[in-house]
Amino acid sequence: MVFPFRFVQLLRHLCSRAMKRKATSGQVADNSIELQVCLPSGRREAISVSQFGTVADLKVAAQLSLEQPFLRLVTADGRLLDPTESLQFSEFQDGGSLTAIAQQPKIASTWNAFALWCDGCDRIVTWGNPDDGGDSSGVRDQLRNVQQICGTEFAFAALLADRSVVTWGHPNFGGDSSTVREQLRNVKQIFCRYNAKAFAAILADGSVVTWGHPNDGGDSTGVQGRLRNVRQICGTASAFAAILSDGSVVTWGHPDDGGDSTGVQGRLRNVRQICGTASAFAAILSDGSVVTWGHPNHGGNSTSVQGWLRNVQQICGTGCAFAAILEDGNVVTWGDQDYGGDSYEVQDQLKNVQHISATYGAFAAILEDGSVVTWGLPHCGGDSASVQGQLRNVQQVCGASHAFAAILADGAVVTWGIPNQGGDSSGVQDQFICI
Repeated sequence: MVFPFRFVQLLRHLCSRAMKRKATSGQVADNSIELQVCLPSGRREAISVSQFGTVADLKVAAQLSLEQPFLRLVTADGRLLDPTESLQFSEFQDGGSLTAIAQQPKIASTWNAFALWCDGCDRIVTWGNPDDGGDSSGVRDQLRNVQQICGTEFAFAALLADRSVVTWGHPNFGGDSSTVREQLRNVKQIFCRYNAKAFAAILADGSVVTWGHPNDGGDSTGVQGRLRNVRQICGTASAFAAILSDGSVVTWGHPDDGGDSTGVQGRLRNVRQICGTASAFAAILSDGSVVTWGHPNHGGNSTSVQGWLRNVQQICGTGCAFAAILEDGNVVTWGDQDYGGDSYEVQDQLKNVQHISATYGAFAAILEDGSVVTWGLPHCGGDSASVQGQLRNVQQVCGASHAFAAILADGAVVTWGIPNQGGDSSGVQDQFICI
């Protein structure tokens, strides 16, 4: 579903509600202060707010006036303002000025929940199943200056600016990182998959720390000596594959789900990118060709389309199928037909594809014009007919197990799929202004 208001309409609604609330409490216009808020481009607007309000009230007014949905406010001396800060006890003077920095929000997912944040923010918005990461209230005070969020099947991990990690959700799926907390220092990036059972983090020195379910990639002790100079990690549901600086690959975890790559190890040279389904991997080599391994029916066997897999730019996986974007913007799919491996019905629409995202059973492709094409299992988001008219100027799409979330250019968020698994974001719509 789409937010019932476009972002500007939502801001106007919230501003009106705040003004009525202040009027009821006896706060009149004489208690207002006027500030100049400007964008780095030079655009400047005069913002009037009650001195009894908070920075969040000021932020809403600035977002409305500047028509920018996600902003951070900065003082003249470079201090980022906390939305909960009171204006009454701040250093703001009538006629003062602030700088507004526009931000691009990002979305991550677990199996049944989503998390939305902006780089460097102190707040995130989560929704979906509370037990699967949809409730982040227990770690809210720890989430300061968030740089990245990644989700396994039932847990989230957030990388902070100080390179430490905060986790929440199901403890057995990575939500409890206490056993490796001392190792999670100088973390460069976190890797996982929304239906995985473990996390993997690359440290600044190129080594790797894993946690979560030990038999499904959470225990990397068997290959730890080889995990040096790692530059990228990708996961299936129960295994990981790491690309080293020399372009070779190291795998671990459940052998049947891609943890055993011995059958193709000789071909895994000059690897550029790896993507996973639930139980298979696909690697793009430097020449644009593709090598696959793992469960043959879930994308591990690409022989039927190998002739078309040339000049591949990106690969994305559902639970049981892959989709590859070629250099010319066309798409090649393989694996289980019901899970997106057969794109025949939408093939004529898959032109000038820029990016593909996936749920467990469906794909969503963003085209050059910002529209979206979906296919696969309807209940997993493969049927977007109910929101198709809203999917315009799409900037990013993220998939959970049975739902998609898309961010539009105007800041609106459109979700579709099973409501209680992330497809309904109506309950958190007015929280987005406080990010």
